[in-house]
Amino acid sequence: MLSRFKRCCICFAFVRMIVFYHVKLHAIVYFYHKIISVAITSIDIIGTGNLAFNLAPALEQAGFVVNRIYGRNAQAARELAGRLYQAAVQSSLDFSDSLSNLFILAIADDAIEEVSRELILPDKAVVAHTSGSKSLSVLGYTASPHIGVLYPLQTFSKVKKTGFRDVPILIEGDNKYTRKILTTVAGRLSRQVLAADSRQRRIIHLAAVLAANFTNALLHQADQVLQQAGSDLDILAPLMAETLQKSFALGPQQAQTGPAVRGDLQVLETHLEMLAGKPQLQETYRLLSQYILDEFYEEAGD
Repeated sequence: MLSRFKRCCICFAFVRMIVFYHVKLHAIVYFYHKIISVAITSIDIIGTGNLAFNLAPALEQAGFVVNRIYGRNAQAARELAGRLYQAAVQSSLDFSDSLSNLFILAIADDAIEEVSRELILPDKAVVAHTSGSKSLSVLGYTASPHIGVLYPLQTFSKVKKTGFRDVPILIEGDNKYTRKILTTVAGRLSRQVLAADSRQRRIIHLAAVLAANFTNALLHQADQVLQQAGSDLDILAPLMAETLQKSFALGPQQAQTGPAVRGDLQVLETHLEMLAGKPQLQETYRLLSQYILDEFYEEAGD
């Protein structure tokens, strides 16, 4: 029989061994995640459109190196590279000798498949497109074992700098490594990083087009109407700001106002007559007014 002292010594040694390997395991996991988190230090951008002109500088500000810029418009590629610290202009889609390990396709949706077919990448490179409507699988034409999507849910323009800090970024990856890399990159850009598969992203993109693109197109039409009164779009700024604020605070159904929701048919008819010289806008007005009547009039109780 072992003495109590020996039993205590054995137990103590056993506990020490468990603690040692537990700490060692945590250290290994910690350093693994640190390695993954800093693995992407250099990024190449394919594309010179509105998103590329905003994304490339934002990546540099987040601590990444933008190594190369490729664009079919060589002048635009030189202009974008000139705005960055050390980016060079890439003349072809052969990136086989690039030192970068993440390649972002910030290009038109319809060009992704064609570019993917022509793209030559280093071994084990991660490649991601930025489209809201195209699926992850469109990158299957590349030879990369790591494909993904990094989709910023925002409108971008070359002439106006847009920050990323509050922009939702939707990510998708074909494997755990790719998802980790894209999550790390997106997390350095934004406080809102969301996982979304291709189906979810397409639906969100559709909603974004309805909410943002169509609203802007209607503002363009409103601007043209205002010119007939010798006014400009600035007069609508307080109205638009209040409309958006109220819609997000109360919900669109509670926030809807105007002649259609009141069932004021005389006003609607007058407006349609005023738009007689603009048949396309007149039809848009008619369809939207009918939608509001069908969707909101009964709830308004007017």
